[in-house]
Amino acid sequence: MLLRNQGIVLTYNSRCWYILINSRKLASFSNGPPSDSGGKSHLCNEGVNQENSRNFDGVRRGVDDVCHVLESGSWGPSLENSLSMFNEKPQPELVIGVLRRLKDVNQAVNYFRWVERKSEEPLSPEAYNSLLMVMVRTRNFDYLEQILGEMSIAGFGPTNYTCVELVASCVKSRKLIEAFDLLQMMRHFKFRPAFSAYTTLIGALSEVGESDRMLALFNQMQELGYEVNVHLLTTLIRVFSREGRVDAALSLLDEMKSNTFDADIVLYNVCIDCFGKVGKVDMAWKFFHEMKANGLVPDDVTYTSMMGVLCKANRLDEAVEIFEQMEQNRQVPCAYAYNTMIMGYGSAGKFDEAYSLLERQRAKGCIPSVVAYNCILTCLGKKGKTDKALRIFEEMKRDAMPNLPTYNIIIGMLCKAGNVEAAFKVRDAMKEAGLFPNVRTINIMIDRLCKAQKLDEACSIFEGMDHKVCSPDGATFCSLIDGLGKQGRVDDAYRIYERMLDADQIPNVVVYTSLIRNFFKCDRKEDGHKMYKEMMRSGCSPDLMLLNTYMDCVFKAGETEKGRALFEEIKARGFLPDTRSYSILIHSLVKAGFARETYELYYAMKDQGCVLDTRAYNTVIDGFCKSGKVNKAYQLLEEMKTMGHHPTVVTYGSVVDGLAKIDRLDEAYMLFEEAKSNGIELNQVIYSSLIDGFGKVGRVDEAYLVMEEMMQKGLTPNVYTWNCLLDGLVKAEEINEALVCFQSMKDLKCTPNQITYCILINGLCKVRKFNKAFVFWQEMQKQGLKPNTITYTAMISGLAKSGNVAQASSLFERFRASGGIPDSASYNAMIEGLSIANRALDAYQLFEETRLKGCSIHTKTCVALLDALHKAECLEQAAIVGAVLRETAKSQHAVRSW
Repeated sequence: MLLRNQGIVLTYNSRCWYILINSRKLASFSNGPPSDSGGKSHLCNEGVNQENSRNFDGVRRGVDDVCHVLESGSWGPSLENSLSMFNEKPQPELVIGVLRRLKDVNQAVNYFRWVERKSEEPLSPEAYNSLLMVMVRTRNFDYLEQILGEMSIAGFGPTNYTCVELVASCVKSRKLIEAFDLLQMMRHFKFRPAFSAYTTLIGALSEVGESDRMLALFNQMQELGYEVNVHLLTTLIRVFSREGRVDAALSLLDEMKSNTFDADIVLYNVCIDCFGKVGKVDMAWKFFHEMKANGLVPDDVTYTSMMGVLCKANRLDEAVEIFEQMEQNRQVPCAYAYNTMIMGYGSAGKFDEAYSLLERQRAKGCIPSVVAYNCILTCLGKKGKTDKALRIFEEMKRDAMPNLPTYNIIIGMLCKAGNVEAAFKVRDAMKEAGLFPNVRTINIMIDRLCKAQKLDEACSIFEGMDHKVCSPDGATFCSLIDGLGKQGRVDDAYRIYERMLDADQIPNVVVYTSLIRNFFKCDRKEDGHKMYKEMMRSGCSPDLMLLNTYMDCVFKAGETEKGRALFEEIKARGFLPDTRSYSILIHSLVKAGFARETYELYYAMKDQGCVLDTRAYNTVIDGFCKSGKVNKAYQLLEEMKTMGHHPTVVTYGSVVDGLAKIDRLDEAYMLFEEAKSNGIELNQVIYSSLIDGFGKVGRVDEAYLVMEEMMQKGLTPNVYTWNCLLDGLVKAEEINEALVCFQSMKDLKCTPNQITYCILINGLCKVRKFNKAFVFWQEMQKQGLKPNTITYTAMISGLAKSGNVAQASSLFERFRASGGIPDSASYNAMIEGLSIANRALDAYQLFEETRLKGCSIHTKTCVALLDALHKAECLEQAAIVGAVLRETAKSQHAVRSW
């Protein structure tokens, strides 16, 4: 505009534009006629023009000369002397021109200081700003604080332009924390950073989720009196909402309303989307209705955001309602809305509805996108409908060209189904379409093949990878290591782990978790321990999942104390043991015979704030039952129901077994009936607990009824169930019925075990059917089953009492030779049997051995031995036995008197 005005001349020097006023303006100060002064003014302007042009050329040559000297070498006395030769006292225009040219901040600062010394006065604000711009260009802020301090003392600060450039330089180099510190430094020196510097940095911080720093900058802007706008508030609210910091986001919204800002549709859309994505669906609904109440018309983004939120929350019916509202009176369908709903139906496994919507979209003249087809294919993949997926894959080529994710979905589906050849054909078709398999494609193939237990095919794909085109990444190695390990091929898994190290891939905690778990699973606990130590040496820190897995493996390997130590290590590493940690510990200690510790651990878990899941409730209930605290277990069962957790067959089984063991059989049976009424599929364990409980208290008929019901339900009794019934029959002295049951057991192809034979032998001996018992004894030996101490005692006693002293004696010696330790009942039975068989001295020898071992000798045994010794005229031995008999009688009399 100035250039258009006649008589105004603009001339440029190194610093600024000078405006020279024409003669018509100057004429007001003279008495001469305007025409004369106008001519003189024109000549004056031409002279000034030529003079300024000469000045500009001189400054430019001076800048060139100084820069040439500065670039000739490092700073020092010789360089300073060279500079002094040009100009003893540099002019401001020259200094600014040089600083604008320099690209080395150290050289610029040295030159700046040299000029200060030569001029013996502070440099101009523009010189300082020029020095700051050198720092911007070089992104070197080592001298920033020093220069800002000097500017503060001099009473001026960086220009708005310089301030924005300083921040923008840090943002471009992704040094956001440095940019934040830079603004704080300016505030420290009482400067007022530019509005754009704040908004630039807030925008950059929003991309990395630095919400606290964003809020600090926002508050500073308000302190400085800057007027914040809706756009800035929207940026802040979006970040706080995404982080789940709902209270902070709502506080900002309240602040916006208190400042009488009107929320626009963009802000509402952000609130709906962000609050919905963190699970605050009702709040998203509130914003949706509020915007309509405020007169704003929802746009496509509003509707699709709300639909996406509802679909994610499995509130599909409400999403459909919103979709239909959007579609009313609409000529052109919104492709994004259709994609959102198709994804919603797909995620819910509703293929028919998803496909119907796709057809509806096509009917309205809108060609479905590749995204819509990919959603449908993913849905079919989850359902395992490979054939239908392949048909739609061919159909989609009419509407949309399949992209890389499309091929990956199909290939993954085929590999999961074990159809490797078809997967390879799709991969080849992919190449023909100009799309080349990337590492994700390879990872999908290897992962799905491993899960389908096609390990050789997975290894073949891995070995066939062209590392120049597509190198395996961490996920490739992880899938293969885990797949091989789960199938027991731990040595192969370890070799892949070594190749991972050779490829400079750093194994993560998931890889180590898999190796540790699978080594323990294959009974190679030492290798599992080595992997844990190797992980620690490599610098990979274990997470809570790994420590829980390792602790579980250690307990299952029988290393109870090591497992306890690992639980303490979880706490020592700064983790809070979670519900799974406590569940593993309690379950393992109960199995190891430390059920009494359940009570203390349960309350430690509650005090820590752990929320029990179904597995944790089952573990704690089982621990209480096995430690005799059945009432507490019953209370927990009721608590479990009120907390919304459905008791499982394991839950009911633990409590039924606990009640049955303490003879509260009517309560156990009521709980058993409750489980059936709740539709729980009962197993052999719960039936066996009831059979065992009824049998032990002599309620054999009820035990039979439970067994009969069990078989009617299609459950085959196992050896434990039969043993429970046999034991009940033997205790009720229903030995003939027990023998019938034993035959039924064999008829149903259930092989008797050591305990089965022991129960029958003891029962037969109890009713003095020693010969039958000996038949079972021999059968047991033929089956390769080893009798226990109780069975040996019963058999020895039975043979001795039936007069088969030789066999009893032989069995007794065999028992001792096999490492068995005869108990008091065995010794008494043998002594009595030998005495009856008139083998008095043999009986006496065992009598002395029994006394030396500290076993009690029955009065009846002493009388039989004493009688045999008298018959054999062994008077000395008889006297000793008589003395023992008298002492035994005295002690029994004393006990009765007391």
